[in-house]
Amino acid sequence: MSDGPSSAEVLAELLENKPLRRDTFEGWQQFRTTRHRFAPAPVITIDQWRTMSPRDQAIHNMHRTATHVNLPLQETPMSLKVSRLVNRRINNNAWKRNSSTLSGVMVNGLGYHGKTETTCEVAASFEDQWLDLHAHVNPRRDLHAPVAYVQTPVTAKPKSTCQAILDFFGAPTKGLTLPELVRQVAQSVKDHGVQALILDDITRLRMHRADDQDVLDLIRAFMSINVTLVLVGVDIPGSGLLREATWDARHRQWVMPPSESARTFGLEPTQTERRFDLVDLDRFRYTTPKQIQAFQDHLAGIEDGLRLFDARPGMLTDGTMPEYLMRRTGGVVGLLTRLIEDGAHEAIDSERELLDEELLDEIVLSLDDPSRDPDAGEIPVINTAMAAPAANHQPAARKRARNTVYDDGGPRAVGATL
Repeated sequence: MSDGPSSAEVLAELLENKPLRRDTFEGWQQFRTTRHRFAPAPVITIDQWRTMSPRDQAIHNMHRTATHVNLPLQETPMSLKVSRLVNRRINNNAWKRNSSTLSGVMVNGLGYHGKTETTCEVAASFEDQWLDLHAHVNPRRDLHAPVAYVQTPVTAKPKSTCQAILDFFGAPTKGLTLPELVRQVAQSVKDHGVQALILDDITRLRMHRADDQDVLDLIRAFMSINVTLVLVGVDIPGSGLLREATWDARHRQWVMPPSESARTFGLEPTQTERRFDLVDLDRFRYTTPKQIQAFQDHLAGIEDGLRLFDARPGMLTDGTMPEYLMRRTGGVVGLLTRLIEDGAHEAIDSERELLDEELLDEIVLSLDDPSRDPDAGEIPVINTAMAAPAANHQPAARKRARNTVYDDGGPRAVGATL
């Protein structure tokens, strides 16, 4: 048995500290300071579990369920590429003093690929280090916010976008005109020591709408207030966000035109080019030996975190299970996580205590989420061809040969290879 906190103590803490929205200062700080604190259920045998009282058995089962829905974020070859670029850009810009406009980053990918979690983990790690370096003291104001996380409003306008940014700091916005809101954003970023401003779901902007074009222009203007912009969105190249940009092959960056909003609201004395790095967070592939090994390594990491009494080594990595999981999820990390979470719950509830294809066949992936915008591609379409074969259907012999089902190139910027 573990010497750490008991299952009852862990569950009580989870109930007392319900997660807040990250797009507020308090919510972001809660995420940053608690993201690695969850204590998983101890590993025990079924015989040890049977010696517990009915109450303790129920508490341990709830702790196991909590463990399965709070599996640690694993680094993948795809997320590592994103993490390195975002970390490099934020850190380099934080120390830069010879440029009035800082290069930004666009994190691109389809829904449920883990863009937000990967970006937030990098930003939170940066903030940990930045606060330690400055002894958690902000000489300008009591509220020190090296990172600000904001979700783009579903129907974005320049005023609502400014209000969303100011809401992060709890700053008053009622009755302010747009020029006043813009100046307030610039002042808040300066006062609170913001080094990185994350704008999530940026592709909620529709470039055929005049308001949305004005928002994008305003966002470009914010690059002149000495902050690193990190824009996260679904299919950024196809969204129109880069339609006025040009590809600079020498610097391997997208160059955006000067901002009219900057001139209008006096955010900068000169018209300076805006530069963005664009990086894709792709799904797992299963065509080459290297890709296959990466997927199986990821499955092994998930397997290590599961607390099922009849689980065996290789439960997710041996035999045809990797191909099955790839077929069910298309290699999308978020879909894989959902399938494993629901499957593990069913395994405990049914007392089967393991994951196999028969059990997972019973799990229907439902992605209804009111916080996501389907029109912006934030909810992927699950290909019914990837569903498990019917129970009365004898599957064909599985082959490890190259499967062209997973050969699409994913979202990619024209003229850029990242």
